[in-house]
Amino acid sequence: MTTQLLVGGMVYSSPAVPDATALAITDGVVVWVGTDDVGRALHPDAEVVDLDGHFVAPAFVDSHVHLTDMGLRLTGLDLTDATSRTDCLDRLAAHVADSDQAIVWGLGWDASTWSGDQPDDDMPPTTDDIDRVAGGRPVYLARVDEHSAAASTALRELVHGIEAVTGFDAQGPLVADAHHRVRAAARALITPEARHDAQIKALDHAASRGVVAVHENGGPDISGVDDFRSLADLDHGVTVRRYWGQPVSTLEEARAVVSAMGADGIGGDLFVDGALGSRTAWLSAEYSDAPGEFGVSYLDEETIANHLRATTLAGVQAGFHVIGDGAVAAVAAA
Repeated sequence: MTTQLLVGGMVYSSPAVPDATALAITDGVVVWVGTDDVGRALHPDAEVVDLDGHFVAPAFVDSHVHLTDMGLRLTGLDLTDATSRTDCLDRLAAHVADSDQAIVWGLGWDASTWSGDQPDDDMPPTTDDIDRVAGGRPVYLARVDEHSAAASTALRELVHGIEAVTGFDAQGPLVADAHHRVRAAARALITPEARHDAQIKALDHAASRGVVAVHENGGPDISGVDDFRSLADLDHGVTVRRYWGQPVSTLEEARAVVSAMGADGIGGDLFVDGALGSRTAWLSAEYSDAPGEFGVSYLDEETIANHLRATTLAGVQAGFHVIGDGAVAAVAAA
């Protein structure tokens, strides 16, 4: 057996040892927590590591990630800090000039926080705006909640009949089914190599923050089958637990989905509704800034109840994406 004794730190531990400064690790297992002097006496032959005042805590688990998205944001077009429509388009132009990828994938814009000197600087980019900057390239720019997106004409044209789909807007961001279809078209343009690089980048980032396990919340309208299955082949020290957001109605169907997808659970981001910022969260009263709009309901109470029954019989963890009070009420009733 080999033992390391870590001393001189601030160790997060139980209330029984609130002043812990040291811990002993034998063959990868924490076997003791306490103070430096007691640790040295109990483990005289241990390799001593000086923590130099650093804080020590159990590793973290991130229970809701989309690894490919996270990696693309880390390596690509991150619009989280954009301050206006003009700024967003300037960032897009700079990225287009430097990127040779088949799809320009941007994430994180939030027009509700924008302002500026130009007309409509507090509004999302339009299709014409994006076309003017990106020319004929497919461009997908997801809002911060990823339940709506602005998209170029070149990307929209990859979805046959999108004009007739719920949530379509010729110039504004796409929501609901129109968004899901455009997202799938954009996702299909990401090469396997680019996808793998993004996933590894995301896991490296998680590890750098003390995260040792993540829960991927995938689904047909989020990551797609190929992306979800590819996660099983990753070779990385961070554990990936996978949840697939697809409704099932019978025990047999639940077992079939788990088997086909290699999923640890059927839920996670199983959409009951959308998000407030995209006005797709399912509300019991109309949106105060959009009279007559109550959001989107993707699953009704009966479908939710059948899903819960089927997954319970299969011994598989269920779960839902629920934002609005109307969606919460439906899940609670089910």
